[in-house]
Amino acid sequence: MKDLLLITPPFTQLNTPYPATAYIKGFLNTKHISSYQMDLGIEVILELFSKEGIQKVFSNVFDLKVTSENSQRIFAMREEYIKTIDQVVLFLQNQNPTLARQICSMNFLPEASRFNQLDDMEFAFGNMGLQDKAKHLATLYLEDISDFIVENIDLDFGFSRYAERIGQSANSFDELYSKLNNQETFTDDFTLKILKEKIDLIQPKMVCFSVPFPGNLYAAFRCAQFIKANYPNLKVVMGGGFPNTELRELKDQRVFEFFDYITLDDGELPLELVYQSVVNSPPLEGCQNSKNFDGVVYEFKRTFILENQIVVYKNNTSKSDYKQAFVGTPDYSDLLLDKYISVIEIANPMHSLWSDGRWNKLTMAHGCYWGKCTFCDISLDYIKIYEPISAKILVDRMEELIEQTGESGFHFVDEAAPPALMREVALEILRRNLVVTWWTNIRFEKSFSRDLCFLLKISGCVAVSGGLEVASDRLLKLIDKGVSVEQVAKVTRNFTEAGIMVHSYLMYGFPTQTEQETIDSLEMVRQLFEMGIIQSGFWHQFALTAHSPIGKDPAEFGVEPIMNEILFAHNDIEFTDKTGIDHSQFSFGLKKSLLNYMHGINFDLPLKNWFDFKIPKTTIDPDYIHDCLLEEESFIFKGNSKLVFLDKNAQVENFIKTKKGNSYDFTRLTFHLKTNIVKLELESNKAKWLMKIFAENSSENPKKLTLQRLKTQFEENFEDFELFWFSKPLQQLKENGVILSL
Repeated sequence: MKDLLLITPPFTQLNTPYPATAYIKGFLNTKHISSYQMDLGIEVILELFSKEGIQKVFSNVFDLKVTSENSQRIFAMREEYIKTIDQVVLFLQNQNPTLARQICSMNFLPEASRFNQLDDMEFAFGNMGLQDKAKHLATLYLEDISDFIVENIDLDFGFSRYAERIGQSANSFDELYSKLNNQETFTDDFTLKILKEKIDLIQPKMVCFSVPFPGNLYAAFRCAQFIKANYPNLKVVMGGGFPNTELRELKDQRVFEFFDYITLDDGELPLELVYQSVVNSPPLEGCQNSKNFDGVVYEFKRTFILENQIVVYKNNTSKSDYKQAFVGTPDYSDLLLDKYISVIEIANPMHSLWSDGRWNKLTMAHGCYWGKCTFCDISLDYIKIYEPISAKILVDRMEELIEQTGESGFHFVDEAAPPALMREVALEILRRNLVVTWWTNIRFEKSFSRDLCFLLKISGCVAVSGGLEVASDRLLKLIDKGVSVEQVAKVTRNFTEAGIMVHSYLMYGFPTQTEQETIDSLEMVRQLFEMGIIQSGFWHQFALTAHSPIGKDPAEFGVEPIMNEILFAHNDIEFTDKTGIDHSQFSFGLKKSLLNYMHGINFDLPLKNWFDFKIPKTTIDPDYIHDCLLEEESFIFKGNSKLVFLDKNAQVENFIKTKKGNSYDFTRLTFHLKTNIVKLELESNKAKWLMKIFAENSSENPKKLTLQRLKTQFEENFEDFELFWFSKPLQQLKENGVILSL
């Protein structure tokens, strides 16, 4: 028996758990509140995509005359799917690696329409290893089965979402309520069977659903409905990203036929207070939810309840939210960590990070340190309240998670990780001699210098993702992004040269954006990919949200919102743009061109070829990005730069150098780096001094020497530090990352 059952409803990712319940469980541990967590999504997928599950899929198809030729082909090969499914899933769980050779033989998996794209993709396999190619083919195989389910059995099914359309800014609860009062779906049968087994096993006092996305909403309500019908005394709570952004103006009392409490924003304190109200002094039958049987008023933090048949927002506690240093380390226990499925949807190494491999998820800083972008929900606490965590605590948590999960891969799920904190985390990782792999979301700040990117790389950073958005300097200013296209180009070059992959979030249809600017943005993106300084990207059409600066002052940005009465969800707002442009017409061409660029082909194809309508010619110079990168960094002395000396084990060889009849003591220093050897010659007294500096200021030393302090120390013994610092031998060390200036 546990106090709380924490559930992520179907569906999120296949390859790794969504971290919300792990974060909450880690916090509950600090309060000695027992809990059990489950990712209901992956458990449903594993039952559905099994021999028994696939047999149920095919046995549920009654009238194939109304289905497509593709479905008829899949149905005809049903015995092959039933035969192979268990082995393919084991392979995608990294438990059956030898199957890769069978899969890649191209005569093992049954192939339907998803495999048609292989005719255009064969070139990409040259960059993929055998295992990755097999994962990609197995992913297509699963997608074929998914297509069959959607077409013939359950229209709302999707691997990472379920009935998403119903949850997307449903101002009214009517459609969802109607669907919940209809017959349970094929997928529901799997979901509710597993849910019942888990409740009977755990016997919780309260069930908590973390609902991150619209694609989890229907399943959360269906599960809550099942609990209310079968376990009427069990209290049910909803929190997570969806209510945080969408349900802030909730008024429809029918929602509380399913849930007793809905909490907003950081969940730790709200859930603790709800738990105290439910478990420590439960109300009697018929009592109001906000009082116990003695009439004592419960304290709540940012919580909706139903009181006298009216939806009431309770925020009557004087307690403050917990600081990030005191919320505990995420706890991934209970989750089926070895059962997640790694898939590769697109043959692109950067793009596959989201779906391939299991990542421990952590956060460097709560909120966003920039907090100005006009399209972003910067008025909400999860972005507005910025609170970084110390590097020491972060790396402590990394070590705890490595011990707990056996995995040393980390995805920092920040809104935008702060460069200074990333630097300190990297140094702490090096100081502890940890071997980890990590990636995160960033802003393309000028702070990401060549040296900082190199430091991040050697600490284990393999990739970053960040918003280039509209790739237009005029629109970037309107967004208040704080970057320019030129700056983005330089920063992405620094990351790429350090060996860190870059994914860029791209946007079209921003208010006042012209057709010319859309095409010019595409040209910028084409050049960035052609230069090899961005490896992956994704185009999103601009969405107007209620909690963004544009949503709060739409007239300022030339848009007119189409407002409906809000009783349920409210975030995405329909609008008209004063330009009158139908931006959606660009969607297919932008995404198709990007897919080609991500695979390194068709850069020379005229932009007009991507669209089936007339577009303006680009006004961007074909060498614009190339020319942005030509500017060489000047030799500037930055006294407050912190220095990192990464190699203290140079081989030292003294020798005599004769010049114009005079003999001089010289020293040859040889640095054996991982991929090359750096040799340089210095006057012996300067080489000895430099080696002493290396020994005293290694990466293990938490105190970092500044360039000004180094200059002072140098000039206590020698003259003209700048001449020494910018000399060819020292430049060799800096260019090869032996000395970093941060």
